[in-house]
Amino acid sequence: MKKLRVGVAGLGRLGRVHAANLAFRIPNAELTAACTVTGTGVDYAKDELGVQDVYTDYRRMLAEADIDAVAIVTASADHCEQIGLALDAGKHVFCEKPMGVDLAQCKRAEAAVERHPGQTFMLGFMRRYDKSYAYAKQKIDAGAIGVPYLVKCTAMDPASAAADFIRYAKAGGSGGIFLDLGIHDMDLMRWYLGSEATEAHAMGATFRHPEFRQAGDDETGVVTYRFANGAMGMMHIGRIGPHGYHVETEIVGTEGIIRISAVPEKNLAQLYNTNGVCTECVQSFQERFADAYLAEMEEFVSCALGGRQPGVSVYDGTRSTQMGFAAVESWRTGGIVKIG
Repeated sequence: MKKLRVGVAGLGRLGRVHAANLAFRIPNAELTAACTVTGTGVDYAKDELGVQDVYTDYRRMLAEADIDAVAIVTASADHCEQIGLALDAGKHVFCEKPMGVDLAQCKRAEAAVERHPGQTFMLGFMRRYDKSYAYAKQKIDAGAIGVPYLVKCTAMDPASAAADFIRYAKAGGSGGIFLDLGIHDMDLMRWYLGSEATEAHAMGATFRHPEFRQAGDDETGVVTYRFANGAMGMMHIGRIGPHGYHVETEIVGTEGIIRISAVPEKNLAQLYNTNGVCTECVQSFQERFADAYLAEMEEFVSCALGGRQPGVSVYDGTRSTQMGFAAVESWRTGGIVKIG
């Protein structure tokens, strides 16, 4: 069996998910190199993943490692430059969201992909590979709810991790809550409605952790979108989910409604006691979307080996990022922002 030799850049929380999938769970992939700037990342790559070819310099990994492809799971601000460097070095590229933290970066990434049409590029919008979200798309395409005209999204990180997100906000590499936490929902809106957003109106609030405001961000945000075909989108995002990690989506159509993950259940077990009937909730995005992360990386490897492009393109990254920037501008100004 031919295997795709992959180097991973970034071994943080999500980088370790992708690295482990490549190393142990995808038969036609081989994790042959890693790049990390932390000593714990170096130890993890060697001791847990069995990767001995470990770098602290991304350019050196591209130039020296025995790899066909790279999986970029670094800071958001570095993504677009690293995409271009890898494609120009002849590598296939998988990159985590968001693609960039400004539109100029995204356009440079588009140009790099266009320079190398024979190489596979994939952006990590993993919810499209979650079984429930993919099933909803199939039902919509089959006409099960008529014409979809409204998508309502909720995405909340667990309150128990607020300190981590405060540090992340202070570091300034996330692009803010709208780009960092909301980008998946922006992509889903486009995917389900089959249209592009034309305007955004956003607002934010911070009630529990003033450190978010001090870092120039908010702990909670709300955005409404209008789309070119007249459809609408509503999104609520937050950093202080009291019950855990919560992602919920509702698609409303002329003939029906689809709801996905109304209860972010950990499994199908329920506890009956003096508190009533209790369902445990998932506590992290890694837990909720473990299967989706595996499925999307399997698709990337298959595309790279088969010489084809995946369904998620570089342009999906740019257009969702445009929605994110419009939300940020509206949040800052308090007005409706047109999306060109």
